[in-house]
Amino acid sequence: LRELNTRATMQPLKVGQERRAKVEEMQKETASLLEKLKTIRTQSYQCSKEQTSNLQDSKCPHCDGTGWIMRIDENGMEFCKSCECRNAAIEKAKLKFADIPEHFKDMKLENFSAGVYQKEESKGIIRLVCSAVKEYVESFSEYYDQGIGLYMYSNTRGSGKTRMAVSIANKLLENKYKVKFAISTTIINEIKNTWNKENKYSESKLLNDLSTVDILIIDDFGTEKISDWVNDKYYYIINERYINKKVTIFTSNDSLQDVNYDSRITNRILEKTLELRFPEESIREHIARKNNEDIIKKIKGE
Repeated sequence: LRELNTRATMQPLKVGQERRAKVEEMQKETASLLEKLKTIRTQSYQCSKEQTSNLQDSKCPHCDGTGWIMRIDENGMEFCKSCECRNAAIEKAKLKFADIPEHFKDMKLENFSAGVYQKEESKGIIRLVCSAVKEYVESFSEYYDQGIGLYMYSNTRGSGKTRMAVSIANKLLENKYKVKFAISTTIINEIKNTWNKENKYSESKLLNDLSTVDILIIDDFGTEKISDWVNDKYYYIINERYINKKVTIFTSNDSLQDVNYDSRITNRILEKTLELRFPEESIREHIARKNNEDIIKKIKGE
């Protein structure tokens, strides 16, 4: 009986000790988890340092320039939240990555007017283009999922193709898509520049970036001197984007039937783009004339 009483007395003590041990173990795990969260927070900040390099200078009053705000949830767990200043810095970095020419950064689809075209035929053509672009942008999520882009062409330089392309780019940037704008000849020159030993940006990294960005806009496609080497590089970029359903928007002075790339490239573009023919009329002279008239009116005080 004495032995049974001893066992009965020791049992609750043993259970209590086990519970305390479990609580202590959970406390250690919690402390370890918090330490990991802090480590992740530090690593995440370091990874985004290039995007948020201006945060230290700005000394945001909310995060003290770190880009992160620490919070405690209802269970007493510490977690980090991205600060608004970091989000703004990331958006700024996206704009820098997009490489939209300074001249076109304020271009809006709403401001693209058919009125700058003088010929009635041109006005009719551009109205159709604007209607198609409006539908494309409004339903972009559907086209994006399918990897469908645009191929805008006209034999006439200055017909508004680039203005339309950057207007689309600016709209998509507003909608939080990652966009890259590049002139076709610049792409080729940048690939060649990677051969320089002092250039830390490798050819494979450049090709990968061009192949994987959400939306790639290639301006003046086909104006570059086309060789077997150029053909192979563009085939790699366009084929990778074709396989992975990445949206590519082209502007060109040639139709797909006339551009001097081989069928491996043109067939893929044909399948994954909507062709839009622009007017055979340059609007640069019209815009320049109107700008001059506006300046003269201001000088005269009209």
